[in-house]
Amino acid sequence: MLGAHWLTLVKFVASGAIVTIRLTLVIGLLAAAVALSVGLGRTGRSSLVRWLLTGYVQLFRGSSMFVQLFWAYYVLPLIGLDLSAYEAATIVVALNAGAYGSEIVRAALQAIPREQREACVALNLRSGQALRHVLLPQALVPMLPSLGNLAVQVVNGTAAVSAIGIADLTFQAEAVRVQTGHAFIPYATICAIYYFLATALSWCFEFLEEHFARGHEGTAAWARAGAR
Repeated sequence: MLGAHWLTLVKFVASGAIVTIRLTLVIGLLAAAVALSVGLGRTGRSSLVRWLLTGYVQLFRGSSMFVQLFWAYYVLPLIGLDLSAYEAATIVVALNAGAYGSEIVRAALQAIPREQREACVALNLRSGQALRHVLLPQALVPMLPSLGNLAVQVVNGTAAVSAIGIADLTFQAEAVRVQTGHAFIPYATICAIYYFLATALSWCFEFLEEHFARGHEGTAAWARAGAR
């Protein structure tokens, strides 16, 4: 009977994994788009754009994600912007991760040797072509380890959304603890699930790093040849 009771608790807690995985996928896609856009914008020529984007990055890196969640869910409705818990969580965590990711993108682009950009000019490539065919392929490989770490942080960071009532893994575990008084089973369960998700993501990024690294040297050599 005791074993069956434990199994019921584990199943109830694990049901929150679906919400956590869904949040991670949506947030990951949004954060990637934000990181790329902001990272590119901060390496652009417009000082106004750079100033605005720097302000966004400093705001989201310089304040707690819990505070940002509470602002989005509890304060914004006071000024007429009413977001559901899921919308608030998705937007806030994506913008938070995007701010950190943009620094990874910016640093990788700025680390590309100046000769590579000169090669793009020598090959008469437009800005979009240079980014797509030369600069981004070379920046991608150095970015992947840091982006992999950020992805793991996003998975673990989704636990914060339980603070605004989303029934993710952490919310379910806390519900079990409050209702039954058992703490070990629910929290051991979510630790195992978070570990599994983080490990799976790490393997995915390691695979991507190995895959894209194969063409990295060829891209760099092609650009160097154009510069001669």
